[in-house]
Amino acid sequence: MSGRLVHIGSAVVDYVYRIDALPAPGTEKTASSFAQVAGGGFNMMVAAGRTGMKVAFGGQLGSGPNGDFLRAAFAAEGIETLTPPSPVMDSGNCVAMISSDAERTFVSWPGAESVLSLDTMAPVAIAPGDWVFASGYMLSYPGSRDALADWIEALPAGTPLVFDPTPVVADIPRPILWRVLARTTWLSCNMTEAAEIAGQGDIEALAARLLEVHCPNADAAVIRAGAKGCHVRLADGSARTIFGFKVAAVDTNGAGDTHIGAFVSALARNVHPFEAARYANAAAAISVTRHGGSSAPSDREIQTFLSQATATGGPGQNRKANQTA
Repeated sequence: MSGRLVHIGSAVVDYVYRIDALPAPGTEKTASSFAQVAGGGFNMMVAAGRTGMKVAFGGQLGSGPNGDFLRAAFAAEGIETLTPPSPVMDSGNCVAMISSDAERTFVSWPGAESVLSLDTMAPVAIAPGDWVFASGYMLSYPGSRDALADWIEALPAGTPLVFDPTPVVADIPRPILWRVLARTTWLSCNMTEAAEIAGQGDIEALAARLLEVHCPNADAAVIRAGAKGCHVRLADGSARTIFGFKVAAVDTNGAGDTHIGAFVSALARNVHPFEAARYANAAAAISVTRHGGSSAPSDREIQTFLSQATATGGPGQNRKANQTA
């Protein structure tokens, strides 16, 4: 595999609490477990790295204990950091509450990752063969969105840009969003995010409208549909719903990030987009059977999973899944 995934996004420290159910307003719950883990964009980078892609981080980390924690996590996964730490801010954090039905609720506090300038990104040199990933979180932050949009528009013409609008897409100023979508090569979003961009409709109609109206230069739009897998529409008009895998989910945190990371890694190996989506569905399905946001599987684990699914008719291609992407 040639080239890197250069991630221009955010990484934060997740404080993960496991509870039986969310507390009612004004009440209190005692968690059954607690963990401090690297989160945010880290999950997507881990998924790409574990499936064979070299990964570099072009966002900004902080200079305090959260930044130190993240740098150690990056080093453990072989992720290179391209920019110096913020001299004035620590990295942000996110409280994640995982309930017994495997769903998650987040409260986040932005830090150094939310402030990005062209000067900060000056050390990020894009080479031929590199892929770039951008996140909607960075476009929602007043301290980063203008610089990032300018930087994206200045990317070399042949550099693929993968964009995930994320759940904060409604907070992105429309002019900024339209600029980034116009430069997007591969769009990956869920149904709610797709509808926020393209209006109401079924998954096929939304995918078509995303490409025709909002991402006119994209190679494809991928809409992740949770238990139904994902729908992929290519620029040539061909489209396919790639069904997920039936698994017993214990933690859906990071499933969407795992899906995107595995999908990009497969594309970078010249895997056809429809097959890359099936590969990504398998990666996400495996990840939700494990605790922790950065629970992405390796390429070997995914290939084993897929070969068993094909051979046994077990967690099959045409069944619904318990994964959330």
